[in-house]
Amino acid sequence: MSKKLIKSGLIVSVMTLVSRVLGLIRDIVIANVMGSGVMADVFLFANKIPNFLRRLFAEGAFAQAFVPVLSEYQVKDELHAEQAQTQNTFDETRLLIAQVSGTLGVIVTAVTLFGMLASPLFVMLFGFGWFIDWFEEAPGGEKFTLAHNLLTITFPYLWFISFTALSGAILNTMGRFAVSAFTPVLLNVAIISMAIYGAPYTQSPAHALAWGVFLGGLIQFIFQVPFLYKSGMLVKPKWAWHSAGVSKIRKLIIPALFGVSVTQINLLLDTLIASFLITGSISWLYYADRLLEFPLGLFGIGIATVVLPSLAKLHSKNNPAEFSATLDWGLKVVSLFGWPALAGLMVLAQPIIMVLFMRGEFSQQDVLQVSMALFAYLSGLLSFMFIKILAPGYYARQDTKTPVKIGIIAMLANMVFNLMLAPFFGYVGLAIATTMSATLNACLLYRGLKAQGVYQLSAPTIIFMAKLIISAGVMALVVDQLSSDFDVWLAMNFFEQVQQLTLCIVAGIGSYLVMIILLGVRLGDFKVLIKSPQKQLDIES
Repeated sequence: MSKKLIKSGLIVSVMTLVSRVLGLIRDIVIANVMGSGVMADVFLFANKIPNFLRRLFAEGAFAQAFVPVLSEYQVKDELHAEQAQTQNTFDETRLLIAQVSGTLGVIVTAVTLFGMLASPLFVMLFGFGWFIDWFEEAPGGEKFTLAHNLLTITFPYLWFISFTALSGAILNTMGRFAVSAFTPVLLNVAIISMAIYGAPYTQSPAHALAWGVFLGGLIQFIFQVPFLYKSGMLVKPKWAWHSAGVSKIRKLIIPALFGVSVTQINLLLDTLIASFLITGSISWLYYADRLLEFPLGLFGIGIATVVLPSLAKLHSKNNPAEFSATLDWGLKVVSLFGWPALAGLMVLAQPIIMVLFMRGEFSQQDVLQVSMALFAYLSGLLSFMFIKILAPGYYARQDTKTPVKIGIIAMLANMVFNLMLAPFFGYVGLAIATTMSATLNACLLYRGLKAQGVYQLSAPTIIFMAKLIISAGVMALVVDQLSSDFDVWLAMNFFEQVQQLTLCIVAGIGSYLVMIILLGVRLGDFKVLIKSPQKQLDIES
């Protein structure tokens, strides 16, 4: 793989690491202030609704439809400038950005205003258990009132983050990945600041956190404007519903909406079912999901951020050999980091949860409850990562229909799994169902790419992944031997826990690195640049 792609992936991963670390600090603050009680459940619910819509209007379906078209326009502008032997002014690219930003702006503004006015309706739809308690004036009915109050505050985040995602997609396509990768740091800073300094001036800690979300969205939006201006891509928005570029994006985004909605609807269905379960279920699932999101965001989403624009340009240049090689590179990189992350978190789940969250309102019982959900989620970590790499293999080729069909199958399967497992395993059953549907999704995505002749795992890649799995297994055994029983961890003070946990993590990383080196994994495995189909055949043979 080219040095430029590796460098871009490294930049995004480093920036994402900073963001994820601050995200963990944010979650530590939330756990300390609210634990897993009523306010925690309600705030996390109020934050989830605009985040669901963010996936549709922002970096989810919109980005998957917008980035390939933007890359196509950019390549055309470069070719025209080269043929005319003039400086590239990106006139067509800038016009597309103006048309898309204006059209998106009108739609998102309307949705945001509706969401703020109709917040009780959203709570009734996705927190129906709370609505029933409120309607019957039963205990727990206060959750409904608090939820729609908080949702009114958090909903404008959708407007800010939609334009943040738009500018981030533009900068990524221009090869400036660091800016959009760093931007989420600002959201975490805003939420942490409001939790610590804003709580005394608001009705409750939950209200302070909701205002933190609002301010975080505003700051992220403002932060990216100067970089757009410097890149020459800050243009005046204009409504252009029927323009060629917007029409093409509309055709791509409609099926992409369904595709991205699958995962998000599954999460909302989990929330709906959890609203009928014991208090704390939503919070336990959230904290487990946040720990899962650390490696997933750092490696899976970080690498996918670089892969999509690269694949889109390769498709525009009709380079199928390097297109396949880029997918292969992406799977190798996420596997390199994903398997040890899975093994380490499985063995050290409870100590990590203790060190991060067990203080203030977060109890020993919460540690046990979160760890059970985390075990369920972790079994699908590689599936989640593979989806992030395989799905761009469709979107980059402007094929949004196939992943939608696959996503609908996965969503229906998740519904069935939820109904089968939740009555017996409660909130843990919801996590297991999510993992099972994600694994099905990843398998079907790969099978589709293979059937279309776009990508197939080669024998060397399969052997490479097998070496990583063996190394991660050895690492898990080493860490398990060094780790103590749950009761022993509880008896330690905080500094002893940190010391012991650090020892386990360092030993785990060391044993993993030693094993992959002994098994023959080398840096060169990630530096293959495919220049022709024949060279690809030569390398694989």
